Amino acid sequence: MQLQEWLRSLCSHAGLKGSEAEELWSLLPSLSTSSLLGLGALASLTVYWLLTRPQPVRPPCDLQAQSVAVGGDPSCRRSALLKDDNLLEFYYDDIRTVYEMFQRGLRISDGPCLGYRKPGQPYEWISYSEVAQQAQWMGSGMIAKGCQQFVGVYSPNRPEWVISEMACYTYSMALVPLYDTLGTEAMVHILNLGEKTSLKVFIKKEGPRQNKQVRVNRENSRSHIFRCLPQLPQPQDLAVVCFTSGTTGKPKGAMITHGNIASNTSSVIKILEVCLHFHLLDVSISYLPLAHMFERMIQVLTMYCYGARVGFFQGDVSLLMDDIKTLKPTLFPVVPRILNRIYDKILGSVTSPLQGALLHYAVGRKQAELCRGIVRNNSLWDKLVFKKIQASLGGNLRFALTASAPISCTVLSFLRATMGCMICEGYGQTECTGGCTFSLIGDSSTGHVGAPLPCAMVKVVDIPDMNYFAKNGEGEICIRGPSVFKGYLKDPERTAEALDSDGWLHTGDVGQWLPNGTLRIIDRKKHIFKLCQGEYVAPEKIENVYMRSVPVLQVFVHGDSLQSYVVGIVVPDREVFVEWAKERAFVGSYQELCHNPDVKNAVLEDMRAVGKEAGLKSFEQVKELYLHPEMFSIANGLLTPTLKSRRADIRRVFQEQLANMYKTPI
Repeated sequence: MQLQEWLRSLCSHAGLKGSEAEELWSLLPSLSTSSLLGLGALASLTVYWLLTRPQPVRPPCDLQAQSVAVGGDPSCRRSALLKDDNLLEFYYDDIRTVYEMFQRGLRISDGPCLGYRKPGQPYEWISYSEVAQQAQWMGSGMIAKGCQQFVGVYSPNRPEWVISEMACYTYSMALVPLYDTLGTEAMVHILNLGEKTSLKVFIKKEGPRQNKQVRVNRENSRSHIFRCLPQLPQPQDLAVVCFTSGTTGKPKGAMITHGNIASNTSSVIKILEVCLHFHLLDVSISYLPLAHMFERMIQVLTMYCYGARVGFFQGDVSLLMDDIKTLKPTLFPVVPRILNRIYDKILGSVTSPLQGALLHYAVGRKQAELCRGIVRNNSLWDKLVFKKIQASLGGNLRFALTASAPISCTVLSFLRATMGCMICEGYGQTECTGGCTFSLIGDSSTGHVGAPLPCAMVKVVDIPDMNYFAKNGEGEICIRGPSVFKGYLKDPERTAEALDSDGWLHTGDVGQWLPNGTLRIIDRKKHIFKLCQGEYVAPEKIENVYMRSVPVLQVFVHGDSLQSYVVGIVVPDREVFVEWAKERAFVGSYQELCHNPDVKNAVLEDMRAVGKEAGLKSFEQVKELYLHPEMFSIANGLLTPTLKSRRADIRRVFQEQLANMYKTPI
């Protein structure tokens, strides 16, 4: 009798009810004691499995209908998380400015806020109250020095950067981030513009942080602190003038308000609230430029608003992985270029066919779980195969966000499996405060950038010259909503180019709506050229395809309107190139291989095969290459701080090679 009651209890936990349970009870009298014990053991194992099996993530909406047509127009869509067409401005009614976001974090925790480290040492931390106090001291001192509206900050990522930012917000001043790679001409332009707008510039030239305590300029600040009580900003007040370096022309100062930032962060909070709860134990690594909105939005959103921590890297990218291992972040803001390097390192660590087979089998099993909505880092495959990979990233990651450039579907799907954490992809630009679309947690599909954020209405409009039409769900991406900027500082002409009379921001990117309501980036409107036969070519689309070629690390596609074909500059992937060439019977150093014409032809053949598989048309395929041994980088002026190609500068640097390639008979 006791055994029957025990089994009845186990089956209840297992979810057996009604006729299923009665059928089992009817068998009990005919079973022997040993059979009953065996059945009990089986039931126990069943219950244990049911109680411990991984549970799928619950997405915030139907993944097959992630956005909703506005006004019956399928080319214009908004988030399915909204009840109606009213876009989200504020998630918390009492948090409508960046200052209030930080104060919320201070109320939640007076624990560690900003972290830094010396070489080989653990992280040291500055508390929320210390940051708030020093921001007030600094802001009071700036007021005493005559600052009224704009304050320039010229510094690498470090705690003082954030303290300076919070000092501005405490006294309703706007921040103007400055950075080296703007170039001398652009910096002069900004400073000259600043003379008309009361810009005060504080230039820091220090190296990596050496002092334990934050040293801000307190001269005269304490004596003025009681006379200079905080002058708190309103949502409509300017928070930052973010100068975009662009790929051509003078930089444009995008005017971003506190309300813009609040609506953008509120939208991401709403998307993540169901399945990813941020808290004061969360940690983020800060290494992407704070002069740009992506890094700053991550910090405001997930860190300061929730009393969490931000640890700064030492300032040297070569030491970044050591900083990550030491800090053990739970959140990882990242750009595709870094994810590509992680992907390459993982594949490069495979030393035998057996190891490669095990890796790909394990990835397949984890990807199957992801398709069911299961995201975890404690499976058998994690323990056997991926533990070392996850440990190299600190071992505590639970969320990563990639943005600023397209990422390969193969790389994204692979790393979602191996890193054992949620990885979302976002799309946007400075002019919409960072983001306008965001992929949902629980959606393991790739090849899109998610659905509109709750703060944004997104539509596509016709581009007849490129044969894109809104009726087909394709066209230039346009954004409207409370996160869209107010225009460019002292530049009404370019403001009118970006913002139309109805308040739509024209991005210059070309998008396509997918059946599940997500957006795919398929092209770029601005960087196109016409070949002599009248065909339009979008080089960035071609470059994104060629990045899938194994020996290719970076690629630049160039076309001339007097020519009938395109050519390219390729930087080979140093970590795999020598071995790749050796497998094809080419021997030599990295430099020697780059200058070997037969190796160049082999790379060209591989790229063209990848292009054909991806559906590139004949006129889109490069007909000639130049292999360049040095990476395009921010330091050599060939990449912007957001790691986009400076197309005009690359054409200038390689003008001789480009001209010679067109002289080569095809």
